[in-house]
Amino acid sequence: MFAVGDKIVYPMHGAGIIESIEEKEILGCRQSYYVVKMPIGDMKVMIPTNNVEDIGIREVINEQEVERVLDVFKEKNINVTNNWNKRYRENLMKIKSGNIFEVAEVVKTLMLRERKKGLSTGERKMLNYAKQILISELVLAKGIEQNEMESIINSFFSV
Repeated sequence: MFAVGDKIVYPMHGAGIIESIEEKEILGCRQSYYVVKMPIGDMKVMIPTNNVEDIGIREVINEQEVERVLDVFKEKNINVTNNWNKRYRENLMKIKSGNIFEVAEVVKTLMLRERKKGLSTGERKMLNYAKQILISELVLAKGIEQNEMESIINSFFSV
């Protein structure tokens, strides 16, 4: 169980801070919800407290793990399929996993592919989405601003 003030990751949405725990009646069913403020996009989401494990909610990584995540970007070799459909599905599964290292891998491969060959509209959207999820967690873990973290990530790909 999480508490108010905890920093958590909501797979497919990113990281946020629990602002409150509220009881709500929705469709005649009374339930307890975490009200989570997402730092990117200034959004609030309500997560049923009884579904936390099924959804894959977890704590934000610690500061030491941030360095391990950034190490993902140092390795420039990528081994991905040329089949757009298969590549897209594999990347989507990595994002859905909620594993920050998998999300970082998606960001890295799409950024490298964008530099070399360009991206389709779908993959460009996926890159922006994965980057937002990644940055939201790194910002909370490191305690820095969004634009600063984005600059750090982009620095790995500058020519």
